[in-house]
Amino acid sequence: MNARLKIGLVQFTAAPSIERNIELTAAPIRAAAAAGAELVCLPEVANLMQRRRSLARELVCAESEDPALTAWRALASELHIWLHVGSMVVRIDDDDRFANRGLLIDPDGEVRARYDKIHMFDVDLEGGESYRESSGFRPGERAVLGVTPWGGYGMTICYDLRFGHLYRMLAQAGARMLSVPSAFTRQTGAAHWHTLLRARAIETGCFVLAAAQCGDHEDGRKTFGHSLVVAPWGEVLADGGDAPGLVLADLDFEQVDLARGRVPSLSHDRPIEPPV
Repeated sequence: MNARLKIGLVQFTAAPSIERNIELTAAPIRAAAAAGAELVCLPEVANLMQRRRSLARELVCAESEDPALTAWRALASELHIWLHVGSMVVRIDDDDRFANRGLLIDPDGEVRARYDKIHMFDVDLEGGESYRESSGFRPGERAVLGVTPWGGYGMTICYDLRFGHLYRMLAQAGARMLSVPSAFTRQTGAAHWHTLLRARAIETGCFVLAAAQCGDHEDGRKTFGHSLVVAPWGEVLADGGDAPGLVLADLDFEQVDLARGRVPSLSHDRPIEPPV
């Protein structure tokens, strides 16, 4: 496995237009590649930010027909980079709902791994903000570990972050990087984003890569930003702040081995009985 990797996280304010989001992401992807990044990550719902399902249905395509995926695959091939589309809104045949799907694309432009978001954000926040993801998205049913030249790449999405057992499972299966592309709300982001991402890194001894949406979106949503890169010992290596931009970081995978050697908790599980 390769021991070092430069990564780029794209932070932007997605629009309710697939064509516009292609434009918004193309330049920072190119800039990341020009800066030497071999892996570039996009945030959650990078192809379309549209909370109103009736309007989204007019635009959402099957994966094979989505123009954003076609463009991103072409860019990965042209720039010869790995590109993680944090997630896309995708039409599926056997359900009236969509899939919230992450895709890992290799330097030949081929999709090497797909992950459908497992945990649905069904909450009522203070101030009247409410989300019911399960009404519009079909949850995924399996964890996914992508294979890269730098080792296992654990794929998750946004609200998954609150379910620590998923990350432990991915790390024990071979993940050395954990991805958490997100469109976190400002309210929950300010309270928990940094803390939970650092916790997931510390618990697993993995690098955590979290590309995030930011800003005020045309559909009314307000997202937190602060795309983060966290080292296996919990240090924040890079923070994208609250404005659109590109986050770059250098990863040294010796840090994974060092962190896991200091606290080898991934091998210390014991069978336990549930409480009665």
